[in-house]
Amino acid sequence: MCFSASANFIAGTSLLAVGAVTLSKAARKAELPFAMIPLLFGIQQIIEGAIWLGFRFDAPLPNALMAQVYSLFSHVLWPIYMPFAVLLLEPVPWRRKTLSAFLWVGAATGLYLFYILVRFPIRAEAVGGHILYVSPHYYVPVVMGGYLAATCISLFFSSHKVVVTFGVVALLSFVAAYGFYTLWFISVWCFFAAILSGVIYLYFRKRSHSRLVTA
Repeated sequence: MCFSASANFIAGTSLLAVGAVTLSKAARKAELPFAMIPLLFGIQQIIEGAIWLGFRFDAPLPNALMAQVYSLFSHVLWPIYMPFAVLLLEPVPWRRKTLSAFLWVGAATGLYLFYILVRFPIRAEAVGGHILYVSPHYYVPVVMGGYLAATCISLFFSSHKVVVTFGVVALLSFVAAYGFYTLWFISVWCFFAAILSGVIYLYFRKRSHSRLVTA
């Protein structure tokens, strides 16, 4: 995260372990994308740990490469993947339609951000003991709104209580990261969301006797 390579590597390896457990507990193919979320966050955190090492050992080329890979996760993958994974879990028809709409919003947001990344490659800098990802920002309110809707608000429409809980804590961490770490928001919120993805384990642990929210 924004604090140190060791914080990223500890979080990353822990999430890889959680992801391995959640994958082993997925009983249906439709559950696999949701089960993979901690694993993907773990990979992302390890990538950011490598960015820290690039600063430490003065390796600008590997550092630049890792910054682009990290940004594919933070900017492109999550706004598309999150509503997609939740949609696959959903049995209630009207909720599926709503989640499909969020998926379209996420896809539009992610593809636009991918275009920005290709045209203006992101740059990682160590600033004030934190990692700052530098890139141009266009249409910020619209893009931020689409991103927030896809990655957090969409989860509120799940019929699974644990999924809704994950959406709530992700949204709260979004607000906290933006409020207290505005300059380093990308790094900090991804770290918070990564740690909070451990909540996903509860879905698989309680799935057999979990109750659905009233449809």
